[in-house]
Amino acid sequence: MARALIVGCGCRGRALGERLLAEGWQVRGTTRDASSLEAVEASGIEAVLADPDRVGTVFEQLDDVSVVAWLLASARGDEDAVAALHGPRLERLLEKLIDTPVRGFVYEAAGTVAAEHIAAGRALVERARATWRIPFAFIEADPADPQAWTRAARDAVLAAISR
Repeated sequence: MARALIVGCGCRGRALGERLLAEGWQVRGTTRDASSLEAVEASGIEAVLADPDRVGTVFEQLDDVSVVAWLLASARGDEDAVAALHGPRLERLLEKLIDTPVRGFVYEAAGTVAAEHIAAGRALVERARATWRIPFAFIEADPADPQAWTRAARDAVLAAISR
């Protein structure tokens, strides 16, 4: 059975996780806020405390994971910290994926984060795909349409592991 790691398991991440669970996946979801663990667990998702700003905490969650979904296109906070999630933090994780069982990576490429940060993240993912040949997919659906977004996210997960 395949396992997905959803990095950024807020409302949209939980919707994706629930959809994958219904299709027989095992799903692990990260939150950096301990008070959110219960909401993630209530969705049936294995909740873990991990902060994408501290990539090592995410890397520790990759055991038995087939695909990682980096759902941070609507991350909030300090502008520099948000930019780092789509820059150096993402780059560090991508570099480490080659030493893991992960077979695919999904990058959320539409959201409320500044377009230049998402473009930078997308470029990193494209470069990693060319360098390490790890299959990648992008979620480009508008997050303001939850049903379309969840469908597109699920399709991206399947595309990332079937390439």
